[in-house]
Amino acid sequence: MTDAGLRHGRVSLALSFGVQGVAFALLVTRIPALQDQYGISDGLLPVFLAAVPILAGAGSVLTEKAVARVRPGVVLRWAQPLVLLALLGAGAGRELWHIAVALGVFGLAVGALDASMNMMGVSLQRAYGRSIMLGFHAAYSLGGIAGASLAWVGARWDLSLFVSYLPVVALLLPAVLVGSRWYTEGRGPEKGGGPGAAGGAVSFKLLLPLCLVMCFAYIGDSTVSNWSAKYLQDVLGGSEQMSTLPYNVYMVTTLLGRAVGDFGVRRFGAVAVVRGGSLLAAGGFAVVAGAPGAWVGMFGFTLLGLGLSVIVPQTFAAAGRLFPGNSDAAVARLNIFNYVGFLVGSPLVGVLGDAWSYRGAMLVPMVLVLVTLVYARSFAPEPARYGGGHERPRTADVG
Repeated sequence: MTDAGLRHGRVSLALSFGVQGVAFALLVTRIPALQDQYGISDGLLPVFLAAVPILAGAGSVLTEKAVARVRPGVVLRWAQPLVLLALLGAGAGRELWHIAVALGVFGLAVGALDASMNMMGVSLQRAYGRSIMLGFHAAYSLGGIAGASLAWVGARWDLSLFVSYLPVVALLLPAVLVGSRWYTEGRGPEKGGGPGAAGGAVSFKLLLPLCLVMCFAYIGDSTVSNWSAKYLQDVLGGSEQMSTLPYNVYMVTTLLGRAVGDFGVRRFGAVAVVRGGSLLAAGGFAVVAGAPGAWVGMFGFTLLGLGLSVIVPQTFAAAGRLFPGNSDAAVARLNIFNYVGFLVGSPLVGVLGDAWSYRGAMLVPMVLVLVTLVYARSFAPEPARYGGGHERPRTADVG
């Protein structure tokens, strides 16, 4: 693989991450509009919402099976258009079964998309010989900000979902199809005698610490996305207008954290960056839980975005290092815990908030994020191959 080929592959994969951020944000930020369009009751809505991450987990499992026969780029080339078309279908339907089918396709395709994108990111990072994984996830955060902004425009001008979604899909669908021409998976499996030697099975016992870290990170993330607006308004006394800001602030600080995170990994190593991110995120939850008012709460959500932003990309990267000969399977299995955390986080905070207090409920994801410190050594490169706690030195400049 030439340096130019790697650079083209990196740009095309970053585009895919960005488009995925746009699509997901356009869906989740317009859930009330979807509920109104299809007449979904409050009692039935959680069923639809839970179905998406459950099916996404199934999609990730199917992707593990698929990449035994085809490369992850092939899966991504088909999955991303399906996500965009399912989004458009969700905006176009009228009957309840229409949204059920659209969300079903969306969930399965998102699972395949997330798994295949991160497989390719891990492979490209191996080819580069230095940390680039956070940059891909920064593109996702940027796409999420763009998608949320487009959703705001659609709601502001009272556009139908189909009219809001159609120009976005019409622009992004050909872009990803053209970009898919340059997909590359970088290097193939590495040979060696470690636990992830080429052809070796993925040991769940070895992968479990990373699975727990992934789950805890997404419990924290879903806490912010699902409860930040309600918490700021009902608990901290913020205005309705101000309650819309915490998630946007969280997304912006997530983007900033990921934009500079790769430099931190190269300078200080993944272990130090993950430890720092965990402490920062836990501090953010503590500030939110104890905040005397809305502005202090906003500061807490800012810390949360900076802290959580580095954990998930480094968890995928660590799985690739742990099982260099079977990284695709490791990433697919790890990706399932993304959706486990998302499923657990929102109801966990809701139940604790109703039974105890929402301030107290914020301390639970704080403790879970702190548990990441126990598993921080799982993010260290294997000493025999990398020679210490930092990323392997680069052998060539590929940009």
